[in-house]
Amino acid sequence: MNAYERARVEYAKWGIDTEAAMERLARVPVSMHCWQGDDVVGFDAREALSGGIQVSGNYLGRAHTPSELMADIEKAFSLIPGKKKLNVHASYAIIPEGETVGRDGILPRHFEPWLELAKRLGVGIDFNPTFFSHPMVKDNLTLSSPDEEVRAYWVRHGKACLKIAEYFATETGAPCVINFWIPDGYKDIPADRLSPRARFKKSLDEILDTPYDKTGVYVTLESKVFGIGLESYTVGSAEFCLSYSAQRGITPLMDNGHYHPTEVVSDKISSLLLFNEKIALHVTRAVRWDSDHVVIFDDETREIAKEIVRNGALERVFIALDYFDASINRVAAWVIGMRNMEKALLAAMLLPNERLAEYQQAGDFTHVLALTEEFKTFPFGDVFDEYCRRQGAPVGADWLREIEIYEAEVLSKR
Repeated sequence: MNAYERARVEYAKWGIDTEAAMERLARVPVSMHCWQGDDVVGFDAREALSGGIQVSGNYLGRAHTPSELMADIEKAFSLIPGKKKLNVHASYAIIPEGETVGRDGILPRHFEPWLELAKRLGVGIDFNPTFFSHPMVKDNLTLSSPDEEVRAYWVRHGKACLKIAEYFATETGAPCVINFWIPDGYKDIPADRLSPRARFKKSLDEILDTPYDKTGVYVTLESKVFGIGLESYTVGSAEFCLSYSAQRGITPLMDNGHYHPTEVVSDKISSLLLFNEKIALHVTRAVRWDSDHVVIFDDETREIAKEIVRNGALERVFIALDYFDASINRVAAWVIGMRNMEKALLAAMLLPNERLAEYQQAGDFTHVLALTEEFKTFPFGDVFDEYCRRQGAPVGADWLREIEIYEAEVLSKR
């Protein structure tokens, strides 16, 4: 009996079907973000990164061209098990040489190479308007700007992005999640908190009044608590974004780096599921602030996965990753984060969730705690190895050798 068969028998003693869990996991898409591969530089404005975010590190091999970035993405996908999607920012528009296009004028044809990549990989595409790193970001403001020229520019950008998202959904046959996040805010205490939020609301209303296919395009709105240079006030706060999403019937998105350090997104998931048909997540790792570290198999990642699985919400939660680390091999960063998200979801499926809920209902918290701790040392890793094997992905740390070869043959020569 091999390691997986022994694990299968151990889980079966508790009524847990490892075969069913692997089949279930294989149907759950996780969206991988293109911006990890080039330090959020993009291909249009190539401005210095702004918006209260930053990338640290200078590891060799950053992608500088669309072909380099796409090659890196393909390599990462080959090392990650499970169903995947590709997440693209508007700043990654591929503008033909000699053509000048502002972000308010981008069209589906500027993303045709991304569509070709997605079709080649057999995946859907998610999309994001890019409201940062651009000359038309004035005084750290975009959709909330008092300058009507600036505000109108970014409204046009949002409308253009809706059409691109619709294009992706139509062409791939997979739903496209389009996420709106703005960095707007102030470094010091503002004299007027209401007016910027009123302008933000007006801008969103104007964008969403644009007709689009609501069966294929899911609009999400992401909040944030603060950013570098925006420490005292952000226009798109949690309260604003949740309230606006509820009023307009769009999807709230939670990034687990966008809250106070004492808050955890895992605790918020069940509340949002009660009031929303679908919710969306950007899974990251915040170290003291929204520092966007690579996702690891830590407590919060596991708790997020548990909440999705325990609440029967695998088809109601859009899962995407969002981080950017330039201090390590960038392709490895993708693989580590994506494999850990897959691990967390599988681990959640391999828990006696119904039994634990019954114990809680009965007030038997001894069994809840005892079983929760015992299952931490169950042979979950053997099941994940089998899952990778069946998915045609490297088992264990074997993927790291492929990264070493890719770095030596490709990344080191850039």
